[in-house]
Amino acid sequence: MTENELFGVVPIIPTPFTEDEEIDEAALRRLIDFAIAGGIRAVCLPAYASEFYKLSDDEKLRVVKVAVEHAAGRIRIVAQSNSPSLKIAIRLAQANVKAGADVISLAVPRIFGLPEESIREYLSAFLSSIPTTPVLVQDFNPGGASISVGFIKSLMEKHSNFKYLKLEEPLCAPKFEEIIKATAGKVGLFEGWGGLYMLELTPLGIAGVMPGLAVSDILQKVFMLRREGKNDEAFDLFEKVMPQIFFSLQNMELFHYAEKELLIAREVLTNSIARKAAYIPDPSSVKYIKELNQRVVNLVKSLK
Repeated sequence: MTENELFGVVPIIPTPFTEDEEIDEAALRRLIDFAIAGGIRAVCLPAYASEFYKLSDDEKLRVVKVAVEHAAGRIRIVAQSNSPSLKIAIRLAQANVKAGADVISLAVPRIFGLPEESIREYLSAFLSSIPTTPVLVQDFNPGGASISVGFIKSLMEKHSNFKYLKLEEPLCAPKFEEIIKATAGKVGLFEGWGGLYMLELTPLGIAGVMPGLAVSDILQKVFMLRREGKNDEAFDLFEKVMPQIFFSLQNMELFHYAEKELLIAREVLTNSIARKAAYIPDPSSVKYIKELNQRVVNLVKSLK
């Protein structure tokens, strides 16, 4: 895996559950196959969009192992190893490396405000614990700014395995440009937020986008069209899925429901169960989500 390798779209794999809220391994394998069939080169799990915060540590490792084994080298597996505890995060990461994950991902701990030096110590120790494995650092900080450009550069200079960065914040194009310049493009940047800002950021040279799985094949086409300068085609296609993405991202738990409902509509999943506490959509939202999802299904059919 080279430093500047282009991932394109790296979707988050949702965690499928049975009726009694146990992990559905057969459904998880179908989700991996769906990603591969859509031309996706890498997937990530278990992240926020995988309900990782509702999984035990053993379950987090289990979904990664199932994904790695089923992928069998056909697609790269980015294993999320999140924990506000450095000790636990390292334990998860090392176990995921042992399981065969290609990249390890870690979210900056943002449960409570921390000084930058505390975050530096946390990330530096984490990166040092798996020195030969590429790491993707994710920062979503609703209460303030994400890690600074200077911080990112110093972390890259100290740790050669700090290869990728996912920032989730609005109006971030100037910051992305600064990061690319400061790191000479050695840290691949990913856009989150379900892909909402991908048309703005793709021309800057980002490595890819990390949306939900259900629209990943469509967004992969959008990403490549935009990179190739086929801007009208990229905008036309993106505008057709934008209503579904925008509506579902109003609430993370609503996203789980809408994402899994769309995967049902696309004949991959058989239920949209999320572990409780889960969002209970009102009848109007249920109807509207079905309408939005059907439009996506119709779009996919028109593209074949």
